[in-house]
Amino acid sequence: MDLFSHAEFDDHEDVRFLHHRESGLRAIIALHDTTLGPAIGGCRMWPYASDGEALADVLRLSRGMTYKTAMAGLPFGGGKSVIIGDPRRDKSPELWRAFGRAVEGFGGRYYTGEDVGTTPADMDLAGGVTRFVLGRASGGSGDPSPMTARGVLAGIRVAVRHRLGRDGLAGITVALQGLGHVGMHLAELLAMEGARLVVADLDPGRAGEAARRFGARVVSGAEILETPCEVLAPCALGAVIDDHSLPRLRCAVVAGAANNQLATERHGDGLHERRILYAPDYVINAGGVINIAEELHPEGYRPERARQRLEVIGERLTEIFARAARREVPTHRVADAMAREIVARARRARAA
Repeated sequence: MDLFSHAEFDDHEDVRFLHHRESGLRAIIALHDTTLGPAIGGCRMWPYASDGEALADVLRLSRGMTYKTAMAGLPFGGGKSVIIGDPRRDKSPELWRAFGRAVEGFGGRYYTGEDVGTTPADMDLAGGVTRFVLGRASGGSGDPSPMTARGVLAGIRVAVRHRLGRDGLAGITVALQGLGHVGMHLAELLAMEGARLVVADLDPGRAGEAARRFGARVVSGAEILETPCEVLAPCALGAVIDDHSLPRLRCAVVAGAANNQLATERHGDGLHERRILYAPDYVINAGGVINIAEELHPEGYRPERARQRLEVIGERLTEIFARAARREVPTHRVADAMAREIVARARRARAA
């Protein structure tokens, strides 16, 4: 398993492989770039098929966090953690204490929090041995999912206005893939806006809940990406836009909460060629990190200030869409260039 020649290795500052025999912890922590400030990024727990799959995920996710914090105007860099294991059966207090000690070992260069497969309660356990945990259940901002969903909703509004020339989401069909913490909150917000929902989730119970609460039409996971709709909202795991799904999409906009929605860069180019507007994932889903970053504000965490800061999501997307339209280039390439320039400008200022 090569690191330095890995396709996703983007000159990362620090990558650490962790093993704790007593608890069974097997994890990777990656810090991509700390030019703008300490790295911030959650801890994902997932039963990866291989160590190589876990490494690719943490490298992509940590780079995405650098871009996410830069585009959100936050004074933080990008990092991420992945724990290899089944979150339903492999968690233990000792595992979280071992993970917390590893985070503490970065000496404040990295702040972690919850992500897929982890919870604020898990962060409480890790936080017992490290100061550098955000989003705790006790004494923190808690679950950031509602803020993430609010930001995604704002981004969908902007995308619909740009691509379809429509204000508001009443009557718009949204195909929502994944009804986890963020997806279910987003479904509720979309229903309140008058959107028509088509949903899919691996858990039939969650899909049934969306049908009962929001009048959503339930389809299978195989069908959701081919559903005729104005907006496809991927809110599960990443790499859903790939060689198989791209030619089958029947939407005008792709805008959702999942990280790394494009399997590769060329799939973003493919969306552009098909005139499907893509809201770059690390821009539209920044509500969660905006929320937990507020915990580090000198005046302490204030949810109303975090909600106000969500406005940057719509502003950034409006700028990205306008630049992409003027230059006739894909939106993900415009966003990447903007994020890299923000970091490069800060690096030049620090060196001056």
